[in-house]
Formats: sequence, structure tokens, C-alpha cells
Amino acid sequence: MKIAFFSAKPYDQISFTAANEHHQHELVFFEARLNATTVALAEGFSVVCVFINDELNEATLRAIAGTGTKAIALRCAGFNNVDLPVAAELGLTVVRVPAYSPYAVAEHAVGLILSLNRKLYRAYNRVRDDNFELNGLLGFDIYGKTVGVVGTGKIGLCFAQIMKGFGANLLAYDVYENPECLELGAVYVSLHDLMAQSDIISLHCPLLPATYYMINAASLQIVKPGAMLINTSRGGLVDTRAVIDALKSGQLGYFGSDVYEEEEKLFFQDHSDRIIQDETFQLLQSFPNVVMTAHQAFFTREALANIAATTLTNIDDIEAGRECANQLQPQP
Repeated sequence: MKIAFFSAKPYDQISFTAANEHHQHELVFFEARLNATTVALAEGFSVVCVFINDELNEATLRAIAGTGTKAIALRCAGFNNVDLPVAAELGLTVVRVPAYSPYAVAEHAVGLILSLNRKLYRAYNRVRDDNFELNGLLGFDIYGKTVGVVGTGKIGLCFAQIMKGFGANLLAYDVYENPECLELGAVYVSLHDLMAQSDIISLHCPLLPATYYMINAASLQIVKPGAMLINTSRGGLVDTRAVIDALKSGQLGYFGSDVYEEEEKLFFQDHSDRIIQDETFQLLQSFPNVVMTAHQAFFTREALANIAATTLTNIDDIEAGRECANQLQPQP
């Protein structure tokens, strides 16, 4: 099939070109994001392959459907950027990659914890400047601390396993209890109790209407003073302004995030030669107890290979008319 890749970076071209040796589709890569103003690029392509910040709203969907596109292949797990009811109405098949490397994201969350706790970013810069002073670098033992895992799917489970290895006590919150988390000794509690009792809180859940701004001014008033909050899931889970207020008051001790609720305007682009106009993001960056990365938690060789292989297999299924296990349907 002829596939148009949007928001494509050099690493996408490398990973998909390598994986395509076993599939033999026709791949064309565009650096532009897919939205209502770039839909002309999709003309003549039966499949568009998109990423998290491409805009598959009603206007975009109707435009690409009118130019011959039959399927949308998300090369990511999240799909809140796709209007699924409109896609279904137009007969567009939508598939995704529900899992690629849960280890990649879980390990990155642990990296954020260690960086914040042991002030690795500050220590690195000090030593580079021949400053070997330790004042201001004091951390804490993770051993014996209580770690709250919000969302215990594949990534949350991997994260819990790593934290168990550190000797932490595990609390968990999810709609469904994961037996493997229970085997680790995790205790499922309400979100309120998890927030109140945890020294470290890590988010591993999807962005849904029910989870939008689950971390907000009210919930942050519940947290143990000085607690650490980590988000490697979706930016919309967290009310950024509320986090800033909690950091200012000292209620929240640390914040580490690989995502940001307005990231589509910033991430995956080089803004180093201009002034960023997002004052909220700039303020967040100014705190010494905040570490931000630019949606790179998924970014490992293994994950990229898995994403490419699953995406192209999904497209194989569409081409052959087979049922695809990764097809998305609108919620009733």
C-alpha cells in the first residue's frame, strides 16, 4: 500500500525503512504535521501514518477521506487526537500500536526520579565547572519509601517491578487490579489514599475524559508535603498551573515530566534560536526541583523497531481484509 508518513523524523525513516523489507509497502515521509492545512499532502495515499501531535479532527478526516485515504495508522498508543466517531462515519479504518516497549517508558520514569532525587543535572554541571561542592545535592534513599503507581497496565507493572527492586513499598490505583502487581506486594487503594500516602507518585494511565486533569489543585492539596510527582504518560493528566502553585508553596517537592499539556506547540522541534512564548512552560522550567524531557520516554532502539513492525503489520491486515487486533472503534 502507498503510505504517507506525517511528522516524520530521520529516525522514523530509518526504523520504518528497515522494517518494510518484510512488508514491501510504498513509504513516503513528510516532516509536516497532518492537519487541516496540510491535507493536500495526503492526496493519492491509501494510508496516512501519524503521530501524537497530528490533528485528526473532523475537518482533517473529511478532507483526507475525500482524496482517497482509507486508513489511519497511528504509530503510537494514544489516540485522543483522532475523532473516532467521524472516522467511523467516513469508513476510515483506524489502527494503533497499543504497546511497543513498556520497559522504555518505565525506565525513563525511574531516570526522572533519580535525576530529581540525587540532583544529577546540577551535579553534572558543577563538575563540568570544576565545582566539587556537595551542598545542595542532598537526596534520599528510595529504599523503604512508599511509591504510588497510578495505572497498572504493562508500563505501570514494569515500573512497579523496578521500584520493588529498589526496596520501595508499593501502592497502586487502577480501575482493574493487575494480579502481577498484587504478587509484587502492591496494595490497591483509592486515588485519594495513594496521593496522601506516597512519597513518589508516578502516572501510567491513558488520557481519557475521566482522567483529564486528574492531578489538579484539589488533589495536590492531598499529597504528602514534599512528595515527588512523575508523569511519563500524557500531558493532559496534569493541570500545569496547579503544579506550579504546589511547587511554589512547597506542598509538592519535585516534579518530573516527559510530557506537557501544550506540547504540540513545542516538542519534536528545535526552538533554541527563538524565544518560547509559552509563559507557563517557561515558568515551570525555572524551578530547580523540576526536570522536563521532551516526550522521549519511548525513544529506544527496541521501541522504534517494535513500533515500525506493529504499524506495518496492522497495515498488512488492512490490505488483506483481515481483522486487526489493534483497530480502534468509537466508544458507544
